[in-house]
Amino acid sequence: MQITSVMCLKRNSAFPHPNTEPPGKKKTKSRKSTVFNIQTIILSVLMAISLVTIIVMGLLLYHRFKLALEKTAVDNAEATVEGTVDRLNADLLDIRQIFNGANYNVVQQFDISSREFVEQFSLLYETNSDKVQSVALYDHEGKLIASEPVALEKKNVQVQTQEWYENAENAIENVHFSTPHIQELFEDGAYRYQWVVSLSSYVDVNKGEIPETGVLLLDMKYSVIRDVMKQINDSSDGIYYYLSSQSGEMLYHPRGTELNRGLFKENSLEATKYEDGTYEIRADGQNETVIVRSVAYTGWKMIGVVPKSVQESNFKNFRYYVFATILVLLVMLLEGNQLVSRKISKPIRELDASVKTYEAGGKPDIYIGGSSEIRHLGHSVQKSYEQIEELMDEIIRQQNERRKSELDALQSQINPHFLYNTLESITWMVEAQENEGAVRMISELAKLLRVSLSRGKTIISIKDELQHSRSYMNIQLARYKERFKTEFRIEKEIENYCIVKLVIQPILENAIYYGVGNMDEDEDGRIIVSGEKKEEDILITIEDNGMGMPEEVLEKILTDNSKVPKHGSGVGVINVHSRIRLMFGEKYGLSIESEPDEGTRVTIRIPAIPYTPENAERLESQKYIQRRSADEKESD
Repeated sequence: MQITSVMCLKRNSAFPHPNTEPPGKKKTKSRKSTVFNIQTIILSVLMAISLVTIIVMGLLLYHRFKLALEKTAVDNAEATVEGTVDRLNADLLDIRQIFNGANYNVVQQFDISSREFVEQFSLLYETNSDKVQSVALYDHEGKLIASEPVALEKKNVQVQTQEWYENAENAIENVHFSTPHIQELFEDGAYRYQWVVSLSSYVDVNKGEIPETGVLLLDMKYSVIRDVMKQINDSSDGIYYYLSSQSGEMLYHPRGTELNRGLFKENSLEATKYEDGTYEIRADGQNETVIVRSVAYTGWKMIGVVPKSVQESNFKNFRYYVFATILVLLVMLLEGNQLVSRKISKPIRELDASVKTYEAGGKPDIYIGGSSEIRHLGHSVQKSYEQIEELMDEIIRQQNERRKSELDALQSQINPHFLYNTLESITWMVEAQENEGAVRMISELAKLLRVSLSRGKTIISIKDELQHSRSYMNIQLARYKERFKTEFRIEKEIENYCIVKLVIQPILENAIYYGVGNMDEDEDGRIIVSGEKKEEDILITIEDNGMGMPEEVLEKILTDNSKVPKHGSGVGVINVHSRIRLMFGEKYGLSIESEPDEGTRVTIRIPAIPYTPENAERLESQKYIQRRSADEKESD
């Protein structure tokens, strides 16, 4: 707090007003600063923390429930598939038992020519007619032996070529299940098409004393399977189930008509390749969950499909609930945070008000209240203000005595107009929320000040001098909205040579104020800084395409102190020229070329002295130049 106050007093006494502009520039109206008080900051922080916390918790809760609802939908589908497969297995087991009863209890028990065979064959069908469409027995040549219900066999029926007959012949000991198909073996007076699933097997036939073989055929009604599948699909909401063969042939699908017409596609070929389980697949550009279970005896696959849209629809209402809850919490937290921020910030605001009154010239009692930290701060401020004037005098006296030469150099090196205008530009950037630009300008200003101070040194490396110049130009480019361009063409090898501090920046400053600074953007203003080593010297050239200067001014600019700029850095080209000659000798310094409306070229000539701590120290004490001059006299 003491240091801040001291700096404020020093600014008011030592520097002109920060709004002072160079000649030729229109004085701009100072914008009112937008200041965020402590209450606003505390409220913003609390709201930010609250908002982040609520959003994170809401998203976690939302995600948790989303996963739970998705899992619930999949679990329900899995339970449905398991229950349906069990039911189908039971129905198919019944049909298989009926088939085995027809084989072992009828065909192999009775002679096919006996009356008992006919009666038992008919009785078997009548008993199971709710599930069985027909039962038939064929001999090994494919001729019909018996059938129930009794019907005429269609003409030109090639039984031996049909799939169920061939399967029975190829694997004699097994019972085969066919895929659903239309049975067209017998005449039907109603001309109806009957969808069936055929069970067939190679059997032994009793015909007198001569053993024979044949094929037993039992047609199960397809409605047994269809009704089961239709029931579960009718009760599902978006989730659907279908039956498929091992080869991917569709046995039942709730949207079978659309499948046949090509209006809907089902990725059954991929689904049937999976073992029993639950999988995530992508079909038609959408994710979906499939549950795969095998049906006993047949090799069929029952597949349940849970589309992603169904999973998402389950938690849409919950989504609205979460959003509404978050909104209510935000409103409540806003009111609560306002009360908390007001309570916390009140002592700080009171202390700030008393400090501002003091800075305005009043003599108020410094506010002392609030928490222990705020009370301690109030006491410290009050004590600081009591000591500020004597400390100010003491600091100024010590600084003048200890670093008078350095302060003089600084006052001539750093333009208060430039510094305050730069700070003002930073303030405007912050107000406009151009934080990145403000950070860049602060960074460049820090680099510039670091080189300007240089711990009181006069001799620095060309690299540091160039860094100072680049920082200066970056700041000016930001202030001038890049109405001109700057280019540095410096040979890398010269960066580690000695140079007098702050000789390039004043030249650049003059190039801006009296060259390209007042040019329009379409005039393509340009400043080029180049550097090279030529024999035993180093040449640094600053060239602009600005207004230039007449010959009469050019002739006196390095000799007449009256030509020192009134609104530049305060250094001036003659000052730079003199400091270089004093440090390195009469043969070094500046040379200037200029033509009106063509531009100006300033060349800095210095000796090529490698930058080392020893050489810098010798130059600071003038020992290096003294030795160099002695060597030159000896050579002459």
